[in-house]
Amino acid sequence: MRALFSIVVAFLCVACPASNTKHMEQCVNQLYNRMSRAERVAQLRSMYMSKLFTPAGVLDETKCRELIPNGIGHIPQFAMDMGLSPNEQRDRVAQLQAWLMANTPNGIPALVHEEALTGVNALDATVYPQQIGLACSFNTALAEKKTQLTATALRSMGGLLALSPMVDVVRNPSFNRLEESYGEDGYLSAAMGVAFVKGLQHKGNLRTGVAACTKHFLGYGGGGDAPEKELMEDILLPHEAIMRKADSQVLMTGYHAMKGVKCVANKWLQQDLLRNYLGFDGLTVSDYGSIPQIGDTLSPLQRCVAAMNAGNEVDFPNGDTYAHLPEALEKGLVSEQALEKAVKHVLMLKAKLGLLDKNPVLYSKRYIQFDTKQARQLSYELATQSVVLLKNDTLQGVNEALLPLSETKLTALGGRVFLTGPNANSMWALAGDYTFQAMRYFWVHKDEGAMRPKYVFLKEGMEAKMPRGGVLSYARGCEWTDEPETIMEQGGDPRVAQQRIIDQRMVRSNEPAHWDDALALAQQSDVIVAAMGENVMLSGENRDRTKLTLPGRQEEYVRSLLATGKPVVLVVFGGRAQVLGDLAAQCKAVIQAWYPGEEGGNAVTDILYGHVSPSGKLSVSYPAVETHDALCYSYGVQDDARVAWPFGYGLSYASFAYSNMRMPAEVATTDASFTLSVDIKNTGGVRADEVVQLYVSPLDNPSQLKPIQLQGFARVSLKPGKKQTLKFRLYPEQLGYYADGQWNIAPGRYQVMVAASSKDIRQVRELRLTGKHHTQPLRQHYLSEVIK
Repeated sequence: MRALFSIVVAFLCVACPASNTKHMEQCVNQLYNRMSRAERVAQLRSMYMSKLFTPAGVLDETKCRELIPNGIGHIPQFAMDMGLSPNEQRDRVAQLQAWLMANTPNGIPALVHEEALTGVNALDATVYPQQIGLACSFNTALAEKKTQLTATALRSMGGLLALSPMVDVVRNPSFNRLEESYGEDGYLSAAMGVAFVKGLQHKGNLRTGVAACTKHFLGYGGGGDAPEKELMEDILLPHEAIMRKADSQVLMTGYHAMKGVKCVANKWLQQDLLRNYLGFDGLTVSDYGSIPQIGDTLSPLQRCVAAMNAGNEVDFPNGDTYAHLPEALEKGLVSEQALEKAVKHVLMLKAKLGLLDKNPVLYSKRYIQFDTKQARQLSYELATQSVVLLKNDTLQGVNEALLPLSETKLTALGGRVFLTGPNANSMWALAGDYTFQAMRYFWVHKDEGAMRPKYVFLKEGMEAKMPRGGVLSYARGCEWTDEPETIMEQGGDPRVAQQRIIDQRMVRSNEPAHWDDALALAQQSDVIVAAMGENVMLSGENRDRTKLTLPGRQEEYVRSLLATGKPVVLVVFGGRAQVLGDLAAQCKAVIQAWYPGEEGGNAVTDILYGHVSPSGKLSVSYPAVETHDALCYSYGVQDDARVAWPFGYGLSYASFAYSNMRMPAEVATTDASFTLSVDIKNTGGVRADEVVQLYVSPLDNPSQLKPIQLQGFARVSLKPGKKQTLKFRLYPEQLGYYADGQWNIAPGRYQVMVAASSKDIRQVRELRLTGKHHTQPLRQHYLSEVIK
């Protein structure tokens, strides 16, 4: 191993300093000119690392000479593929990279990638809350810190590219991959996505960070069907802001079609919109197996030609279709110019990451320790801020809200707490899709357990932190579902075709679920906590249920708990909001916990017991009915009967007073910016965080703007009785709109609102934009700023 670390490669560039773009371009041009066509094509292909190693973990050099004699551009999902500890994984990467640098014509290292949505998709790595929950934190600072730590961890193992974040604006509450997104709002998705990429890429220092890949371009999850105005203003916004303000390096197209053409073969999407309109100069890659899905009647050669000529540059995950590139080039079906552009994009990214240096730093040489105390604490903090308290009714006889279950409250109630439900004592309440455990379980059929990293279940947290005088009893009570509900979707990742049929036994607990025994314990308790909801095998990539109500007999079970007459706290876990119907009205308290990550049990416990005040705000319009239609507060549906709780909503154990909103009455369309300030005071009895939200509505009728639109937010933490003045910098462009192929800023009257949710408006001022209507090709400012 020590020999691998000491290898010096002398036949790449002398140096490619990341700060010197011109030098890197020269380096790339020189390297490209030395490469044979076979080497160039190899840079656009990929291969799983496991194909190149023996079962004993030794690099099979015979296979390497057979399969990658001219090198290989990319290694996909290396940690999920191999399933090794971080140090073992690093050692495998070291073996492969050493062989590539010493045995291929130009010694070019491979670009190794992995998923990083909720942390590194690797054994032992910290698992943070799923994206849909993290969006409810409205905390861009912690989101950036999370990905900064994630990048350091990934790079230590040899990973240099993360296929994250997913920034699809998802307005269909039934979409099975909603959990990977930041929800329904383009602005919030852009703000969280920019923070994600800045952290992952270490604010542009790609010698220590890793490259980010935004996905899925464009409109995956329903947005691709949106009208042009909505597409350009909202659905495109996260991608556009991330490219132009965080300098994301890689973009992945979606599996879906736009305008009747698959995205990976869509020239309008990848060239007209992406390259010509947005000016993106990074690398484009296919989603796994999307190129073979271009057309059932096309040959592999035709699919190769369609993808390359549309602008797709790398074929994931195996590169089988791009194996036909030499033939396409020989026949003149793909130009040498298209090949050159694609290969140079790959090489330029490798140069930025340091792979083309004389002595590249490809991994850490030190002992790698994942899931550090710092990372676990951050996971906990994000989890507490992701949980949303939806309801908290007052108890008769106590004259207080049911939550928190403090020592005083429990004493008044009698002290006996009954915890029940399929998500009370399970890792699957905490780990969403694209975590290592979920992906290994679904794709590899291996149960990695809940100890690497250590997952804290809700039962464990409640037992360990029970207030003095309280007693916890537990029974599972019911399963997630007794009958198979999951549909295996075809299309998407082609590996799904190799999966066995999913049923509930895939994630059944090893503990019994005795309904009647549980109800007997419930009858003897003073308060019931019911942990219900979905798990990753009931909703996720390529798997979906047919409905949004609680799975299986869970609703019936909760009704049986309610029939005891004891107050019920309903805690809903999962990657989507669930249609609760009248259950919510009958429960005294309702919590949406999402998939809160490895520290989820501690986070939810501390909210239940009052150690932390809930502060999460909904990143979606929480549905009241089953629907596959688009729901979004900006359509003006915040008063729609289909919405149970509006976007931006979330309760606290404190209360907050908003006052003294100040901003100019008039701003010119050509002004650089304007400021807004407002005072926030904690009028409650506990320390708590509040997410202050800024919305804009047009007053003119008709107007090109949406009825209401988020245009800023800030999280503030206040002790009881304390007040803070928040100051924001906004831009006239935020009152603009897309029309005729450009961004328009027009004079008009607008209402600027400071709010606790999209429906709970606290302060309002009128703003008049004055001056001439002017246009510009693109927005220069996408997000308002909090002035410190």
